[in-house]
Amino acid sequence: MNGTDLLADRFEGHRGHLKAVAYRMLGSLAEAEDAVQEAWLKLSRSDADDIDNLGGWLTTVVGRVCLDMLRSRSRRHEQSLEEAFVPDPVIRPLSTIDPEQEVLQADSVGLALLVVLETLEPAERIAFVLHDLFAVPFDDIAPIVERSSAATRQLASRARRRVRGAEPSSEPDLGRQRQVLEAFMAAARAGDFEALLAVLDPDVVLRADSGPLVRGVAASKVVRGAKPVAEQAMLFRQFARYMQLVLVNDTVGVLSAPEGRPQSVMGVTVADGRITEMYILADAERLAALELPDLGG
Repeated sequence: MNGTDLLADRFEGHRGHLKAVAYRMLGSLAEAEDAVQEAWLKLSRSDADDIDNLGGWLTTVVGRVCLDMLRSRSRRHEQSLEEAFVPDPVIRPLSTIDPEQEVLQADSVGLALLVVLETLEPAERIAFVLHDLFAVPFDDIAPIVERSSAATRQLASRARRRVRGAEPSSEPDLGRQRQVLEAFMAAARAGDFEALLAVLDPDVVLRADSGPLVRGVAASKVVRGAKPVAEQAMLFRQFARYMQLVLVNDTVGVLSAPEGRPQSVMGVTVADGRITEMYILADAERLAALELPDLGG
C-alpha cells in the first residue's frame, strides 16, 4: 500500500463524522457529500506528515467549505418560499422501535432542528453546530469564522437562544409517535376530515417543499392551522394508500412511494398526542437523489 492509499484509508476513517458535521451545517445530503469530497481534495494536496490531529484538521476544513457554501447559496427564492424549505431527510426502515438504540444513532438529528438552523446566519450556524453539537472548542472555531474566540462564543450563544426559542417541543417516545402517525394515515385513507382534525394540533404548521416554480407558480407552501392542513391532506387522499411508516431522521415519519417511486417524504413533530409540525419534501429531483433503504415492499 503506497502513501496515497494509506492517506485515503485514514481519511475514510473520518468520513462518517465529517458527513455528519456537514449535513448539520448544510441540511443537504448531496452538499454534505460535496463538502467532504472537497476536504479530501485539500488533504490530498497537503503534506499530511505535518498534520498532528487529522480529525481536527479535517473538521476545520469541512467547516470552512460549508461556511463558503452557506454564504454563496442562491438567493433565487422569495422569503415566503424560503420558509417552506425542508432539509434532506435521512430515511430508515421502521422494522423495530427501540428508543434506546435510536438515541445512539450517530446521524440522528431532527428535521425540526435543521429547519431552525436554516434561519441562522452562516457564521452563527457554523459556530453553533461545531461547538454545541460536536464539542469543538471556540479557539478552534474562531479561525473558521474569522472572529476572535470571544466573538465566536457570542455567535454560538446567539444561535443557541434562537434555537431554544424556535425548536418545538416533541414527544420522544417512538411508540407514541407511531400511534399518532397511524391515526393520521388511517384518517387520510378514509378521507375522514374530522379524524384528521382530531390528530392535528390546532396550531399545526405544514411546510411543503416541492422544488422550483412550476410555470411561474409556487408549488412550495407554508400552511398554518388544523383545518387548512386537513384540507391539504384531503386533496391528496388518493395517494394515501401508498403511505408507509419509516424513520425520518430521529422520528417516525411517512414515505409515499407509488410503484416504488418516492413521491414524498413527511417528517413530523408530535407533542401531547397530536402533530404540531409537518415537513413534506416533494421535490422530484431531490427525492431521486435520496438513498432509500430496503423497506420490505
